Amino acid sequence: MRTKKVSEDPSVASAKEFKKALEFITTEKGIDEDVVIEAMQTALSTAFRKNEKADYNSRVLIDRNSGEIKVFKVTTIVDNYNDDDDEIDPETGEVKVAHDYLNEMTIDDAKAINSDYQIGDEILEEVTPKDFGRVAISVAKQVVLQKIREAEREKVMAEFEDKEDELMIGFLAMEDVKNYYVDLGKARGILSKSELIPGEKLTMGDSIKVYITKIESTPKGPLILVSRKNYGFVKRLFEHEIPEFSDGTLELRGVAREAGVRSKVAVASTNPNVDPIGSCIGEKGRRIANIINELGGEKVDLIAYSDDMEEFIANALSPAKNLNVSITDEKKKEALVIADDENLSLAIGKKGINIKLASKLTKYTINIKTLADINEQINK
Repeated sequence: MRTKKVSEDPSVASAKEFKKALEFITTEKGIDEDVVIEAMQTALSTAFRKNEKADYNSRVLIDRNSGEIKVFKVTTIVDNYNDDDDEIDPETGEVKVAHDYLNEMTIDDAKAINSDYQIGDEILEEVTPKDFGRVAISVAKQVVLQKIREAEREKVMAEFEDKEDELMIGFLAMEDVKNYYVDLGKARGILSKSELIPGEKLTMGDSIKVYITKIESTPKGPLILVSRKNYGFVKRLFEHEIPEFSDGTLELRGVAREAGVRSKVAVASTNPNVDPIGSCIGEKGRRIANIINELGGEKVDLIAYSDDMEEFIANALSPAKNLNVSITDEKKKEALVIADDENLSLAIGKKGINIKLASKLTKYTINIKTLADINEQINK
């Protein structure tokens, strides 16, 4: 004797599938149940209105325990209709009805149904279509996937939101015409080829240090822009390589950089017994060598910071020595530097790079002259 297989009621099947989806998204993905329920009810309401072409107010309610989904027509109880509130369009003569007769019911009519009704109450009448279970399953899957994507984006964003202006280590994962893409774990940073240290060559799969310049939330996840050219890259390298910056013994007071050519780094010590320059150089020059190696051989001038601006400007013009500095306009931040012939070219540097970086570091406009220039100017 053959046994006939009884197919499961679609509404029961949809309830079970919804329940399973809800448990997965709340336990496995850690998404709040209320958020999922609300999103599904909104999506199902939209699907109902679209499929049934319903021109009345409706609401979808989901039983959290059973997963059962029902649709209701919603009628709001109002005070008695007053036709005097209707308006007539003077041009067309069309009556603009003040009350929504399709979605509203007067208190008198409502009390005829149930004497407990009050103005503002809602009457729910079930209008769940027979095949709504199939629609519910499809919509539930879409909402679950959407909420999973949203939750994952939020988690990644939360992990990276405090990483802006920080140094991170990743792996080169992809390359296109304009960019490299750096695998940072749960997200990828975009390293524009214009943000590389000039002349450096990268190889796919290599470990790479990058400086995070921007983190922005987008519909596709966090947009993370990274750089190796930014002056902040040098700053974080020093802090990463030299522990005295972390414990407060040393302070990094400024960085000026021409990527691939030269950087000037102003350092100070909070301990009179600790030499800031020597600490940055390290035993046998290992510390500074590690930094220069990461910068691809870029020259790094370690500058002793001073609160005395004239002294600081003189230090910033290193490797030039025997400089006479005077502040000519403190408000405009202008300074005059007198150098002998031997140190003039050193102070200016090749293509003016040295004096340009010193100005950036000190935030002063630096005018440099020789003693002969000054005498000539006086004698004119």
